[in-house]
Amino acid sequence: MPFKNAACLLIAMLGLWACNQAQDNTTQTEQHEDISGRTFLSLKGDTLAPVQKSEEEWKAELEDQAFHVLREAGTERAFTGKYWDNKKEGVYTCAGCGLPLFSSKTKFKSGTGWPSFWDPIRPEHVLLETDSSYGMSRTEVLCARCGGHQGHVFDDGPPPTGLRYCINSVSLDFVEGAEMKGGKP
Repeated sequence: MPFKNAACLLIAMLGLWACNQAQDNTTQTEQHEDISGRTFLSLKGDTLAPVQKSEEEWKAELEDQAFHVLREAGTERAFTGKYWDNKKEGVYTCAGCGLPLFSSKTKFKSGTGWPSFWDPIRPEHVLLETDSSYGMSRTEVLCARCGGHQGHVFDDGPPPTGLRYCINSVSLDFVEGAEMKGGKP
């Protein structure tokens, strides 16, 4: 596995370590913002309601790794996800509820082994929360419609935002050739 610098190696090691750690998802769920009164936009611009399901319903619908990442804030291993090196044009949606989250137009090669984006497709489609797990403080990225864990955002990305949304492939689906109606860019 090639690493361009020590920072990439550290990020990959933390991802592997985090992948093997158990996390109390009750605490994780309790800290999520209330989404019951919000509405969201589909790829076609239709209004979508929030998705709220029990953990048992999520477990029945999602594959084991997707459940672990989306509902228990797990992490897939670096360089193993299906989208980390995807170069096709389209829109990345939440694998839990289908909400459009990121455009291929904001995707960039970060060298970390996870899909990286410099901006969400619509700011109201993601929730950002403080994540103090594993003895560090990071900003967690969640799907605003279903509360599914996507990854984390860091301030070491490219212009114009300077942000790097580091997202798990298993948290995403990809709609090739799609564009967001009323979204950006």
